[in-house]
Amino acid sequence: MNTKQILQKVQKLVPPTLLYQVQEIHASIIYWWILGRGSKPLAFSQKSAMVFSPHQDDETFGCGGMIALKREHGIRVVVVFLTDGQGSNATDPQIVEIRKKEALEALKILGVEPAEIHFLEKPDGTLKDLPATQRQQTIEQLAELIKFYKPEEVYVPHRKDCHKDHEATYELVKEAISDDKTRSVYAQAGIEVEVLQYHIWLLWRAPLFIMLKLKDIATAYRLSIESVQDKKNRAIRSYYSQIGGLPRGFVKRFLGPDEIFFKVEEYHSLPATKLPVLNLGVLGVLAVFLR
Repeated sequence: MNTKQILQKVQKLVPPTLLYQVQEIHASIIYWWILGRGSKPLAFSQKSAMVFSPHQDDETFGCGGMIALKREHGIRVVVVFLTDGQGSNATDPQIVEIRKKEALEALKILGVEPAEIHFLEKPDGTLKDLPATQRQQTIEQLAELIKFYKPEEVYVPHRKDCHKDHEATYELVKEAISDDKTRSVYAQAGIEVEVLQYHIWLLWRAPLFIMLKLKDIATAYRLSIESVQDKKNRAIRSYYSQIGGLPRGFVKRFLGPDEIFFKVEEYHSLPATKLPVLNLGVLGVLAVFLR
């Protein structure tokens, strides 16, 4: 049994109210460190972007400010949803259409054209365990979209985002970008693609020093979205079928004036003198949560 499986079993023993309180304390500590001292400022980029979102709402929570900033400057942003989102309420036969409408409304607020939004509609919760043939087909779908739009920036969930669809999205997109044909298209066009990871559950569920290592947060960059903060918050509220079931403290983390991204190929270890001073006794308690 690996560390993640152990934490998942322990988490089930903790009352939800206590669990959320501990998670909020943990997230507050990490956000404080990253935004205050542990990140570099990320300059606004004029590059075109493609956002890969496992579910309808991840793109807005993780990248809504970046999307709005680029669209206000007339920069193309394409959004690709990998799953149908049914897992959030499998008993509601309308949930797939509800979430699709919410996504279209949220992205309208952020300035994305409907023609630039793609729904692949893979069954929610299955991306990690797709049969080999379906997995390859999915990678080919993603590669075709990447080759067609040739984005200069690609945004994916963090590789340790503590949700199997999120982590699988990272891997699927990574393989699509690494495909020889995709590389050839970029080489012929003279374009370099930069991959940035956004977080959804990473800082909420991954206990520091256990699942979340210092080298993971040492690659953090912060993007100021203050000028479009209201747009992002309105877009988040468009997901009315989702936000009511999320911890209030979790949602609050995404309503601020900054977004946090992690560059995939830049892992610079922080000097020991600059590492955060945290109470390991408290952090030991935080090991109880991960789902």
